[in-house]
Amino acid sequence: MANTSPKENEPGVNPALSGGITPIEPQFLVIGSGIAGLFFALKAARFGRVTIVTKDAVDNAATTYAQGGIAAALGTWDNPQKHFEDTLVAGAGLCDEKAVDILVHEGVHRVQELIDLGMPFTRGGDGKLHFGREGGHNESRVLHDHDHTGRSLESFLLQRVAATGKVTLLSNHCVVELATEHHLRKKKNSETAFGAYVLDAKTGEIDLYRADVTILATGGAGRIYPVTTNPPVSTGDGVALAYRAGCRVRNLEFFQFHPTALALRGKKPPGTPAFLITEAMRGEGAILKNPKTGRAFMQDYHEMRDLAPRDIVARAIDAELKRDGLDFVYLDITHKDAAFIREHFPLIYGTLKEQFNIDITVDPVPVVPAAHYMCGGVVVDYDGLTDLRNLYAIGEVASTGVHGGNRLASNSLLEGIVFAERALQQVQQNLSTGSLAATRAAAAELSEWDHTNAKNPDEWVLISHDFKEIRSIMWDYVGIVRSTLRLERALRRVDVIYGEIIDFYNRTIISRDLLELRNLALVAQLTIRSALARRESRGLHYMTDYPESRQPSRDDTILEPAHFTGRRKAEA
Repeated sequence: MANTSPKENEPGVNPALSGGITPIEPQFLVIGSGIAGLFFALKAARFGRVTIVTKDAVDNAATTYAQGGIAAALGTWDNPQKHFEDTLVAGAGLCDEKAVDILVHEGVHRVQELIDLGMPFTRGGDGKLHFGREGGHNESRVLHDHDHTGRSLESFLLQRVAATGKVTLLSNHCVVELATEHHLRKKKNSETAFGAYVLDAKTGEIDLYRADVTILATGGAGRIYPVTTNPPVSTGDGVALAYRAGCRVRNLEFFQFHPTALALRGKKPPGTPAFLITEAMRGEGAILKNPKTGRAFMQDYHEMRDLAPRDIVARAIDAELKRDGLDFVYLDITHKDAAFIREHFPLIYGTLKEQFNIDITVDPVPVVPAAHYMCGGVVVDYDGLTDLRNLYAIGEVASTGVHGGNRLASNSLLEGIVFAERALQQVQQNLSTGSLAATRAAAAELSEWDHTNAKNPDEWVLISHDFKEIRSIMWDYVGIVRSTLRLERALRRVDVIYGEIIDFYNRTIISRDLLELRNLALVAQLTIRSALARRESRGLHYMTDYPESRQPSRDDTILEPAHFTGRRKAEA
């Protein structure tokens, strides 16, 4: 099969990297097309050629579905120290304080950079930026574009990336494995990433994409649950790829459930993301009410009431549902001026009115918690570097230590751009040493993918039901409230399913569905193992067996891969 890796470039002077030497122009492989991957690609294009691999349409990323905004202490009434303190409180005592300090201070500069580039954040009649307030924040510091910030950011960055002329965007391409020393002859251990083996989902061909630097920006894993705000692409690919390649993962038990997703599904097909009702609505005065009693209930659970951190609000709603046998609770903003509501929340107003016949200016909105954000991920340092040389992880796939046991609202988009910038700066330093030649010499020995013994998936019908079963197990046993008994039962069942999937995978022609199922099963397994390892209730991990603690702690749950567990070694 032809080698379709990014084309080699002839040596040339790159003033930004040279430092007195003449390096080869670097090649970057970015896996994922959300805010973190696009921001990195935009910056990296100044120094080399960038290939972005994404398994669906380029704009079908979790970023697109983000409504609320991006938090940054840019207001005159605010400062990074206040943002720092709010993040630590929300994180339930588990945040890495240095990582948070990086986030809140450097985040101010990164967001200002977006503003200077022309990102159209919402402004008031006086032309000044409008700052919203969300749960866990004691100040208004969330910049937004009405209630569709993520969609605007995604479109904005895609336009800027396309304008560079040095970024190749490959849609409908899925990564099968990261290319490491494991794929070299007589090599068993992995220490360096040389790119990835990539499936073209349209042709079925698997090709080797060599790269000097590989960036995991694959987002989260919300699809391990049946009710999630995440798009169908969020199957935990990056965590699974990194873990199989030899990287550690951390704190996967902390999966955030957004408190307010629309409870009505309408006529949308299975797998459609739960429609998110942004936290900004509560920031503007919306109140959670019990539909049976009509009573506002958050005062019973936390002093910040409806603006308490997400883990507390989600558990409060869960408690109300279970106690009174409810299918949903109400989110009510009808007491606010109708024109104000329509102006501030045009996406929510229009969607609910057109698709569900709910007018939020006069009707309360039925809501339930939905799986939303993976607070753990691949272990990285403060520059996004994983356990493998030349492999970085940024955005939701990474565990930087910023989020701790529960992410503060609107810190996710901020984390993506802050650590994308830091990764690029570290890459620049490494490339300036002139080490590209040695890396490329090793990468040149990599073999093409071998699938000569693979067969057509005649038995797919026997394995396809596993996707639904895994998600059902995760919802029933690894949800908002957990117990050791539930987790042990879940692990036994997922272990069996995962074994079936791997057996099928080793015999079958690879497809996107099979890759996603394999990754999703592994991440579900790792999440359960992480949950069993944490013998306390903290933040998003609430166990009926153990009392809750929010005292400062650095007791991370780290899972180390025993060995490479990939399907088969690529042979010459």
